[in-house]
Order: sequence, then structure tokens, then C-alpha cells
Amino acid sequence: MATDPRFDVPAEIAVRVAPSDMRAASAALFEAMGMARADAVNAADVLVYADERGIDSHGVSNMFPVYRTWFESGHLNPRPTPRIVAEAPAVATIDDDRGLGLATCHAAMRLAIDKARDCGIGSVAVANSGHFGAAAYWAHLAIEHDMIGVALTVGGLQVLPTFGARPMVGLNPIAVAAPAATEPPFVFDASMSSVAGNKIRIAKRLGVTVAPGWIAETDGSPILTESPVPERFHMLPLGGTREGGSHKGYGLATVVDILAGILSGNGPGFLHVGEVAHHFVAYRLDAFGDPARFKADMDDLLRGLRDCPTAPGEDRVVYAGLPEFETQQERQVGGIPYHPEVLAWFRSTAVELGCSIDL
Repeated sequence: MATDPRFDVPAEIAVRVAPSDMRAASAALFEAMGMARADAVNAADVLVYADERGIDSHGVSNMFPVYRTWFESGHLNPRPTPRIVAEAPAVATIDDDRGLGLATCHAAMRLAIDKARDCGIGSVAVANSGHFGAAAYWAHLAIEHDMIGVALTVGGLQVLPTFGARPMVGLNPIAVAAPAATEPPFVFDASMSSVAGNKIRIAKRLGVTVAPGWIAETDGSPILTESPVPERFHMLPLGGTREGGSHKGYGLATVVDILAGILSGNGPGFLHVGEVAHHFVAYRLDAFGDPARFKADMDDLLRGLRDCPTAPGEDRVVYAGLPEFETQQERQVGGIPYHPEVLAWFRSTAVELGCSIDL
């Protein structure tokens, strides 16, 4: 949905970079980290997609230092050999050989789309994988094939159960993308935590406060005032507190753990910290009915949401994917705004890795 301005790079210091330049630079760094060229290009595309659409929490600035650490520590395999370990006409399970999901999941989502083309629906679970970036990217891939896309991922262990004092579930985002005829597509992507975990990292870097109900003290007590990010904290589920509906976010996070982690054979997330699992689904529209009718109905739905009367003090009503579409249109022309420190990191890292970039 619409971005929170507290996470924006201040306009007076932001450096605008063309998406094509950032894709090239990101691919060069990935390749210098040991990835095959095609994988490096695919991985870069996922990160820059996030930055283009204003999903800065999952773009290059937050994720690259983490990926480098994972590769250099041996946690991730830069040149994996994923393999199908179980398969039926409409479904499959892939062992990802500890690959970075940004690169390897292109094949997994393509397989789901191919199976949907044959069977009407395709469902692919992925075990033994690494971070796959913004879930919206993978769901969005189905749209150009006249399909609805779904992507789930379980990984990390940062979120408390409702009433709990120990993190037991991951951020566990769910993404759903559906095409329309003339409206920008519906693209929903949200973690089942109170807020994306990387947003807390951004808040700490920018020195801004976080909203009530986003995080908890280490004993599990929700922090219910606007506060700076403490040194140690836990993430709360979507909803923050039981009164705000945190049991729903906690329940949905557990659903993702089941459909991605357990169904793929990866097991419960809290027993396999550091092992990431995903699930991809594609629905072929014409297997369910007339695609033209579906898209016309989607236009009616999305226009109806946009035309909803606003609450006092609000400018407009939007739907999931509309603000991101508008941001992408603007950034593809005007460039992506980056903090100078991000570009400095890119340049210094390129020197350390012995590769050439043009930023």
C-alpha cells in the first residue's frame, strides 16, 4: 500500500539513479559475489522492481549487505543446483540447494505457470532456499500470462505469537496479484508481522520513531507509544495486540508456515532457523471462465474502491498495487531516489570485489 513518509530518503539529499543503471550495477555485484551471470541478472531484477515500486524495505539498500554476508559465510550457495524432489501434474516440490531465492525462484514460478497452463492451476513448494525479496514480484509474474499469482515465504524468526514472549514465527508475507482490463493490476503484498522487518532497520538507520504496536520489549510487552527503535526488541504480529487483532496476523503467519515450510518438507520455521521455504501458485483465468469477463469485473471492483467516499481529512481511497504502480511510473522516468550512503556502499563494495560499476 502507500508508503509511510517516515521511511523516505529526504529529498534534499536523495540521489536519483535510473533503474537500468541500478540493475546493471546490482547484477555486477552479484556476479562478483560468485553467482552465474543469468542468476545475477535475475536477482538484480527482483531488487530493482522493489525500489521502482517504492518497496524500499526490499530493495538494494537493505538487502545487499545481508546477501554478501550470507554468501561469504557459506550460509547461501551462489551456484546452486535446484532439483524437483516430488511432482504431480499440477504440483511440484523443489529442493533449492541453498540458493538465493531472488535468482532460483524464477524457475519455480515459471514451473507453477507452466503447470497452470496445462492443468488450470499450478502449485510449487520450494524448500532449502534463501530470501526471495518482495513477494509481490513473484505473484506479479503471473499477470502477463492471464493468470492470478500467489506467493508465500517463511523464513527468519522475529515475530511473537499473540501473548508470547519468544519469537516463534517469521515475517511470512503473502502476495496476491490479479490482472484487470484497464485499471492497474491488483497487487497485494504484506508480511504477517505488524510491519515489514526491514522497515525497522530503515527507521533505525534514519533515526526516526516507529508507531505504537509495531514492536515489543524483550519480555513480550508491546510498546504502545511512538518510540525510537531500542537496541533489542521483538516484532509483533499484524494487529499488534490481541485487542487490535494480532491473533489474525499470528494465525496467518502460521498458515504460511504450514503451506510453505511444512508442505515443502522444510519443517516448522522455529525448528529450522535460517532455512527458507516458499510456495507459488498460478491460476489460469480461462480455466475458470471468461478472462474478459474477469478483467471487466476487476475493473468494476478496483474503480469502485477508488471511487469510495473518503473519511474526513483523507485525500482518496486506493487499492493494493495502485500507489506502487504510480510510484513505478514516476521512478522509471525520474529515477529511483537513494541515500548517498547506499551509493557509497555500492562503490566501495565494487572496489573490494574487483568489479566495475557505473553509478
